[in-house]
Amino acid sequence: MPHTLSREAAPQLLHYRPWRGELRSPGASVWPVARVALGMMIRRKLFWLLYGLGLLFFMLFFFSQYMLAYAEAQMTDPNARNSQGELFKLMRNALKLDGSGDTYRTFFNYQGYIMMVILALAGSVIVGNDVRFGSLPYYLSKPLSRWHYLSGKVLAVAVFINLLTTVPALILYVQYGLLMNWDYFSEHWDLIIGILAYGAVLTVSLSMILLATAMWVRKTVPLIMVWCTLFVLARGITSALVVILGFDKRVRLLDLWNDTLLVGSRCLGVSPPFGEFQPPWFEAALVLGGVSLLCLTYLILRIRAVEVVR
Repeated sequence: MPHTLSREAAPQLLHYRPWRGELRSPGASVWPVARVALGMMIRRKLFWLLYGLGLLFFMLFFFSQYMLAYAEAQMTDPNARNSQGELFKLMRNALKLDGSGDTYRTFFNYQGYIMMVILALAGSVIVGNDVRFGSLPYYLSKPLSRWHYLSGKVLAVAVFINLLTTVPALILYVQYGLLMNWDYFSEHWDLIIGILAYGAVLTVSLSMILLATAMWVRKTVPLIMVWCTLFVLARGITSALVVILGFDKRVRLLDLWNDTLLVGSRCLGVSPPFGEFQPPWFEAALVLGGVSLLCLTYLILRIRAVEVVR
């Protein structure tokens, strides 16, 4: 007579162990999606090379403030103190190391060049590869929605953006207050809000544009070419049209990086460079908001078109 397994004994013989952990909502899947995307990037040596290059501007600002503070502290001759003090003041203003909003605006602007290359690499790795190699249907077959997937990818991109811009800018803010004057923190507390707001503008706008372009072109080299067109070529063309040929200054709204510069300058309470050739900041904010909304719409439609078997 064949031996029959009871319902109670079958799971134990098959080495089945029921889940005994705490079940969480699908919204908690945003962090695992972001964690996987971050892990894919930090395992690449090229990322660390580019990130090290991106920190060169930060190191320039960081150690330049130390050197100027040290040089000012070494002035012992009362007769030369006034003239040397004016010289150091001129150097601080020329190098934008005076701790004003211009300092952080300049830092954000310089960081943008290397950040574009890093984001192009990140977009092709964390989004383009999902489409090329069929990982997107795998994500969507799990008990998470398209919004959870997009939120996880946006969170991963936000980490890269803020590690290159917002976090170093906050470090420079603290350094300047500690080196120069403790009253700096109480007199310029609004700069912290401006730095965080500038970082938020870059995070929202660039993450939407990056994910949309990465979903479209997928590969690294075409993505870099698209980004160069959007943020480098567009800047040169629009600047030439407005400054040299005398076109209306609203033509510069086509330069998305300049739009972030205008909105970020407003957040920091400073005037943008070449202000007479710049459109109003609120028009730049409208352009960034419209472009981000279009990119989000494209992402939703593109993800909805993916066939998923659950």
